[in-house]
Amino acid sequence: MSSLTIRTDPEVERALESLTREGQSRSEVARAAILEAERAHRRARLRAEAEALRDDPADVAASRELAAEMDAIRAW
Repeated sequence: MSSLTIRTDPEVERALESLTREGQSRSEVARAAILEAERAHRRARLRAEAEALRDDPADVAASRELAAEMDAIRAW
């Protein structure tokens, strides 16, 4: 496992004090924050991709065509 050194400012220190009151270490809080930031970043990328697909007329047409084909298959 590697180490990470960061400089904190008063706002970050206050946040760390608040987050470590229940017994978590500063390292645990920092690791959790980094993991949550990565998850939020991944969700934002997926959301942007989904919005791009939703706004793509060709993709919308293909989706509707596939839905119609599936309806026809179910009707058999």
